[in-house]
Amino acid sequence: MEELPPFLQAAAHPLRWRLLGELSRSDRQVHELTALVGEQQSLVSYHLGHLRRAELVRSRRSAADARDIYYRLDLTHCGEQLAAAGGALHPALRYVAPEPAAPEPTSVLFLCTGNSSRSQMAEALLRARSNGTIAAHSAGSRPKPIHPDAIAAMAARGLDLSAARPKHLDEFADRRFGHVITLCDKVREVCPEFPGHPDTIHWSMPDPSAEPDGRPAFDRAADEIAERLDHFLHTCATT
Repeated sequence: MEELPPFLQAAAHPLRWRLLGELSRSDRQVHELTALVGEQQSLVSYHLGHLRRAELVRSRRSAADARDIYYRLDLTHCGEQLAAAGGALHPALRYVAPEPAAPEPTSVLFLCTGNSSRSQMAEALLRARSNGTIAAHSAGSRPKPIHPDAIAAMAARGLDLSAARPKHLDEFADRRFGHVITLCDKVREVCPEFPGHPDTIHWSMPDPSAEPDGRPAFDRAADEIAERLDHFLHTCATT
């Protein structure tokens, strides 16, 4: 008998499917996933191990507390494996991801600690990718000047950050947003409640300014943000 495609082997278990669903909304720690799915931590960790070996889920240690681990769904790899699974059954069923539909007007606030690179890049990229339909903003818990490598990384992508200014998150304390997205683990720990109960999402990303290789780290961060935003835009088109 022909073996099941890897995606089906990894995702077919009911608990693993639920874990994938939760991680499609936000990066999570094990204890958060345990609470969301109502199962014991040992069982959740066991199934997360299966998903990691299938490369559907990735993990990284928290920058806020190295004892904690954040899990992230690799949506791009999920799409590739899902496409292969359909094609294995019949060529006509090979899945091709659609282009994002026009997003509904909404507002998004990106937060990181310094508001010097990750959140600034996310703001610029989302504004460009949504053609201005989405009102994108960014701030930090401890603002500092925009990093020159962040400006260079965005310039290479046709976006100008030279006039951007760092902002404290208190500047937006009374503003209503559709989505609040934290891009660093430290700011997630101090993120305040915003009016109107916005959708809160966490993307656990390393600080490129703390990486040893300089500019390439900023390019990697920009690429990851762009990839995540491409998936996020699909969400904005359906909510």
